[in-house]
Amino acid sequence: MSGPEAAGKGAALEDREVAALAARAAAGDGEAFGRIYDLYLNGIYRYVYYRLGSARDAEDVTEQVFCKAWEAIGRFHPDGTPVVAWLLRIAHNAVIDHHRTRKDLAPLDEGVIDEASWADPVETATLCCTQGELREAILGLKPEQRQVILLRFIEGLDYAGVAATLGKSEGAVRVIQHRALAALRQALGMGAGKN
Repeated sequence: MSGPEAAGKGAALEDREVAALAARAAAGDGEAFGRIYDLYLNGIYRYVYYRLGSARDAEDVTEQVFCKAWEAIGRFHPDGTPVVAWLLRIAHNAVIDHHRTRKDLAPLDEGVIDEASWADPVETATLCCTQGELREAILGLKPEQRQVILLRFIEGLDYAGVAATLGKSEGAVRVIQHRALAALRQALGMGAGKN
């Protein structure tokens, strides 16, 4: 899945329509950029949150991402690179900048739990434990593997979208994903024979 579906769950615009919005925004149309913001805000926030682990820091960095995007929209050329990949690359760089300035890589401490599950406390507790274990396993991956897992399974990007975001080939992304999933299986005690 690529385009707005990937980072703006629920958005229904096609890549070409988003590219048209980007072209209008590049010409100074603030309303068009606002529409891009609306489409991708939740996905970019989620990506940043999973990289930083703090809601407050994620809000700040997400704000920086869209400020940087607004400043750079005039240089965006949709030559096969989807807007979402461009925004995620800006987000990736903003997260790196944040880590460089903070130096305290705090673990993810807040669970993202669907409000619908709050009705069943047992289910919520089980989900929290599962999320905590998964979060720790993801944090234990190599940075490149963690990046691919977040983009593929949290943001829902297809291989082409991940490749465009990371500046790698689709084949390289597939290999990184395979190794990351194997490492997650091992970390979660789900060896090759267990599922």
